[in-house]
Amino acid sequence: MARYTGPKTKIARKFGEPIFGDDKSFEKRNYPPGQHGNNKRRSKKSEYAIQLMEKQKAKYTYGILERQFRNLFKKATASKGITGEVLLQLCESRLDNVVYRMGLSNSRRGARQLVSHRHITVNGEIVNIPSYNLKAGDTIAVREKSKSVESITNCLQNSSQVYEWITWNDETMEGTYVSIPERIQIPENINEQYIVELYSK
Repeated sequence: MARYTGPKTKIARKFGEPIFGDDKSFEKRNYPPGQHGNNKRRSKKSEYAIQLMEKQKAKYTYGILERQFRNLFKKATASKGITGEVLLQLCESRLDNVVYRMGLSNSRRGARQLVSHRHITVNGEIVNIPSYNLKAGDTIAVREKSKSVESITNCLQNSSQVYEWITWNDETMEGTYVSIPERIQIPENINEQYIVELYSK
């Protein structure tokens, strides 16, 4: 799969926020990369540039490629509801994202790897497709043979995030995707309206 595997801090600095999670390098240099990165007199961005940057931020945040992201947008446009909100809800409903939200990995990249390496089950069946779209009520669990995997147990010990639309049981290593999150419940700092405007041109 064609995935971005370059320096994460450089991308985070481009957007001015740690979109990949805690990053000590970003904290030291939280200004744009490049030789003019710390220059306060940077030219004002055009409307298109702002919209494009917001789309790129969303893609990097969720680890989604352009074609996948465009397909999600088409799906959001065809469904009922506010297009931008539905788009983010579709991103949040991806299996790799929910595995990350449940605390099984400290990054979406790591969560994607857990799924593709067949460590995760959905409703009792092994699913190795990170983009698998979950429905409300689906049960996500760590496969029996994988419950002793050190990276998973370490992440669960250090996990403290709680989300209203997800339940998780540390003892059984099983959780439920209770409901599709409302926009106000999604913590990502993304202005989805800019993305809608960009794709609507």
